[in-house]
Amino acid sequence: MPLVTLTTDIGIYDYIPGAIKGRLMQCNDQFKIIDILHSLPPFNFPQAAYICKNVIDNYPPETLHVVLTNVFDEPPKQMLFAAYKGQFIGCADNGLLAMILEDSPATVVGLSLPASDYINIFDCTTVIGNAFNALLSGKKLEEIGENNIEYQIKKTFRPKLGQDWMEGQIIFIDNFENVIINITKAEFEEHRAGRSFKIVFKRDEVIDHISGSYADVPHGEKLALFNSAGYLEIAINKGNAAGLLGLQGYTENSAASAQIINNRLIYQMVKIYFEE
Repeated sequence: MPLVTLTTDIGIYDYIPGAIKGRLMQCNDQFKIIDILHSLPPFNFPQAAYICKNVIDNYPPETLHVVLTNVFDEPPKQMLFAAYKGQFIGCADNGLLAMILEDSPATVVGLSLPASDYINIFDCTTVIGNAFNALLSGKKLEEIGENNIEYQIKKTFRPKLGQDWMEGQIIFIDNFENVIINITKAEFEEHRAGRSFKIVFKRDEVIDHISGSYADVPHGEKLALFNSAGYLEIAINKGNAAGLLGLQGYTENSAASAQIINNRLIYQMVKIYFEE
């Protein structure tokens, strides 16, 4: 039974997520559709990329991942269908795909949308569902869509690096208000090179130890660890780190209004200083 995951920014208080699944089932009634999330914040590409990448990494080969977020950020001209690590991604041509793949090699084709001035989310869904069904029937990816296409690319947020420091961006705050930074364990250890360190953020809060679990510190104490996806996380044991420490994640609005709210941007960053 073909696995199909579904991730959207539509929300749960709407008929549309259920109707999307109905459209996918019309393409192939053997699809096993798995809801990932329907509450992605609109226009927050870094958060969508973080979630989608880490979902994809945990699914078996030949899974189709349908990602319908910011589909109408611009008038849609095509949908994208990509092969990635033996799996497949169907999404809008809005720059998100490059952020999910993080510049990893992938085969990408364009899927034509119906010739209409009124393209809707169901048209986009059907195009992706039919492409996956064609793949299951034996067609090659290159036979299903248009090859050698140009598609939008958005850059993945990368940590800033100095000789004795690195600076990360808050990319996600989870349901427990744990704060995830765009610094992986591998990046941290490579730049650390065995040195001691201090993780510094709002109000001169400092952490100088990486914990193995939340229970490594007393209740109400802050800590840093690497989460199950391998990213640096700041948390409070049985507390809400984001709210209590005054940290907030990236949004398109905050980036667009940087000059107006420059005094707030520091709270979206976490800096690590290294010492011999």
